[in-house]
Amino acid sequence: MYAFTRPGDLDSQQFALRLGAAWAGASDAAPPDELDAALLFAPVGALVPLALKAVAKGGVVVCGGIHMTDIPSFPYAFLWGERRVVSVANLTREDGVAFMRLAAQTRLQIATTTYPLGDANRALDDLRTGKLTGAAVLSIG
Repeated sequence: MYAFTRPGDLDSQQFALRLGAAWAGASDAAPPDELDAALLFAPVGALVPLALKAVAKGGVVVCGGIHMTDIPSFPYAFLWGERRVVSVANLTREDGVAFMRLAAQTRLQIATTTYPLGDANRALDDLRTGKLTGAAVLSIG
């Protein structure tokens, strides 16, 4: 697994390596090898052409957010070779089941930071600004 972070976010890159990523680098950098697939969590449309360039023929780029900025124009060659772009809206229940099966076979290390439900906006701000490493969890009570 390769992890991409905001350019200059060395702390997040080190975090990804500690969690088992084989490589971590900036989102504007090319990975050391072609990718089978890319999963974009950042709502940044400009990352889609970069991800398409990084995936091998037959590869898929999954846009994992509900919202995303506009995807800029890119050369048709980035799609050539049966590359695909899909969104989470295009994923099926079977896709989820297959993912959970794969996740069960993978050594997952999860890092979370818990926030009271009333601090949801602070949690979102911490995610947006890079103050949070890992996932935010909202708790009740």
